[in-house]
Amino acid sequence: MLHTRTTPAGRRRALRDRLAAPDLLVMPGALNPLSARLIQDTGFEAAYLSGAVLAADLGLPDIGLTTSAEVAARAQQTTRVTDLPVLIDADTGFGEPMNAARTVQLMEDAGLAGLHLEDQVNPKRCGHLDGKSVVPREEMTRRVRAAVDARRDPDFLLMARTDARAVEGLAAAIDRAKAYVDAGADAVFPEALADEGEFEAFRRAVPVPLLANMTEFGKGRPLNAATLQDLGYDIALYPVTLLRLAMGAAEEGLRTLAAEGTVQSLLPRMQTRSRLYELLGYREYTAFDSAVHDFTLPPGT
Repeated sequence: MLHTRTTPAGRRRALRDRLAAPDLLVMPGALNPLSARLIQDTGFEAAYLSGAVLAADLGLPDIGLTTSAEVAARAQQTTRVTDLPVLIDADTGFGEPMNAARTVQLMEDAGLAGLHLEDQVNPKRCGHLDGKSVVPREEMTRRVRAAVDARRDPDFLLMARTDARAVEGLAAAIDRAKAYVDAGADAVFPEALADEGEFEAFRRAVPVPLLANMTEFGKGRPLNAATLQDLGYDIALYPVTLLRLAMGAAEEGLRTLAAEGTVQSLLPRMQTRSRLYELLGYREYTAFDSAVHDFTLPPGT
């Protein structure tokens, strides 16, 4: 049946173990629970839930309009159907340090393997938009410490994201990352680095696992997995790729339908009914239902 066979504790330990391995972890972003299942089915080892994707799915811009409850609900829906560890974008923690602490526990309860908190002002904006602002370093360290203090499972990964590169420069972003690690962050997400030299400088300076954001149409030049591996990065993140692919195909399909009055020319590009049923586990549900209901009562009951 279409549900996870693993426990939250097991998935958290799996992510920790995977980050301790020497090779790069490629982490696609899911756009919904079914796509998380597809990420697993195609052989990836972890999945991601992007705040920008969830906002877009709700028809909202990525400017801090979603709530912790909405994000936790999508997280729970997703972790229910995949055996993979899932990392989530928790924005700024949805408020002050106390809110960040509560957010950690909400995300633990949702079955996630970890989250990242960022140092933008609240409400935040997409990391690849101009005009970002970051809070003072001391305020972000309070967020991180609050998150660490609230965490109940020590294997739940707490990652600190810094957006300071675009606001204060590379050196300041590195200094912030070091301070966040000192405050208890397990890993760091340096947002919007410009080129390989900056990725390399960050890697030399910061001794914890690092995430490289390979979002499309962003501030930096996309780097391939081999390059990121050589630079010593631990995670290559593709947060919005599936949403862009799906929405691009959907828009083109709608235009074709409007122009041609039929979807016949689109059929070769569609996921077939049989593949969808395979992904959804129809056969397993049928077997399960038969096992539950196909019985006879013994005499006398």
